[in-house]
Amino acid sequence: MKEIRDETGVGHLLIFGEPTDGCLVRIHSRCLYGDTLGSDDCDCGPEFQLALDMIQDEGGQGVVIYLEQEGRGLGLEVKARGLHVGERTGADTFDAYRLLGHPEDSRTYEHAAVALAKLGLRSVRLMTNNPDKVQAVENAGLRVRAISLHTTPRSVRAARYMAAKAKRRSAYSQLPARDR
Repeated sequence: MKEIRDETGVGHLLIFGEPTDGCLVRIHSRCLYGDTLGSDDCDCGPEFQLALDMIQDEGGQGVVIYLEQEGRGLGLEVKARGLHVGERTGADTFDAYRLLGHPEDSRTYEHAAVALAKLGLRSVRLMTNNPDKVQAVENAGLRVRAISLHTTPRSVRAARYMAAKAKRRSAYSQLPARDR
């Protein structure tokens, strides 16, 4: 594991096997609730586990970049307050962040994309439902084939979260058709 850090953020580069062009890559923002505590409120944990399983199924060749961008880049405290606002008002997490005076999403992916380029990769299969990640990796000069991660919501709240995410980022629905 190698730490990556620049003015846009901090993360950890985990290299499995000896990745080559076209390998599977996951850029994942930390979610304490979903990744570690097994929360049923989001799809973070299931997406992360699916990505790890897919790398394992490929013979253990791939890259995971685990970013310290909890709460869409605003931190665990803002995330907890946003969840509380959502519970009280029925607002989705995007609206809850705005009600608290924060942007919907403050994450950046440039440092992750640069780390991939420094590995000497020219193309990747990026496991993501987020077009911002695709754009960042392409901007770093890599060819990207986006692999959409489909998970089953583990609760009604997770289903609402996933629906809100898809609604806010209509480009999410375009990812399966993308092949760059």
